[in-house]
Amino acid sequence: MDRMLFTAMSGANQALEQQAVVANNLANVVTPGFRAQLVQMQAAPVAGEGLPTRVSVSARGAGVDWSEGPITHTGRNLDVALGSDTLLAVQGSDGQEAYTRRGDLQVDSEGAVSVAGLPVIGDGGPLSVPLGSEVSIGSDGTISVRELGMEPRGLSPVGKLKLVTALPGELEAGSDGLFRQPADANGNRGTLAADDSLRLAPGALEGSNVSPTGAMVAMIDNARRYEMQMKAISSADENAKSANTLLSPQG
Repeated sequence: MDRMLFTAMSGANQALEQQAVVANNLANVVTPGFRAQLVQMQAAPVAGEGLPTRVSVSARGAGVDWSEGPITHTGRNLDVALGSDTLLAVQGSDGQEAYTRRGDLQVDSEGAVSVAGLPVIGDGGPLSVPLGSEVSIGSDGTISVRELGMEPRGLSPVGKLKLVTALPGELEAGSDGLFRQPADANGNRGTLAADDSLRLAPGALEGSNVSPTGAMVAMIDNARRYEMQMKAISSADENAKSANTLLSPQG
């Protein structure tokens, strides 16, 4: 009976973990540039003496769906749609360089350029623009401004977005939605070099590649799988009680 209980228990636990991933995907269905997270499951034999027939379910590792999301033309000066295999460098909450596909840039009250509240990195560090200026972004990532009182055609470049190339599978996805290089043996993560040949589409925005319908179907499937595992646990418990009754000494 313990074999059945252990297998069902591990299956139910992994179903809950997969449900959390699907719920996170569904919560980001309208997040610009979001990439759906994937979880792969596999059977894993239990290590240990006397447990050759025990099998559990384990997560093989979280992956990323790198398919592109829909492109929407917004006409907003600070919106950019990144090309295929292109990412934007930002400064993560830990102060280290990370990468994102999100392109809805913002300028805060101090003139700092950010995306999702994180500083955007340029060719010389975090980017900033003069307060009150009109900002435009070129197809090569160059940020130009026209300050108050300047001629209509008087644009001045103030920096350039750091755009990098990364093929699917080269970077790791973090719980914060950012991508980073895999850590080395010492736990250090490197940074990617800027690629000046990359181009983006100003005035456009890439949407999330999460399918709301697919995410809802996955949530229902995981819920039913969890219920099935719980029924298996309940059946094993009932069988164990019946066996104990048959084996108990008759008074």
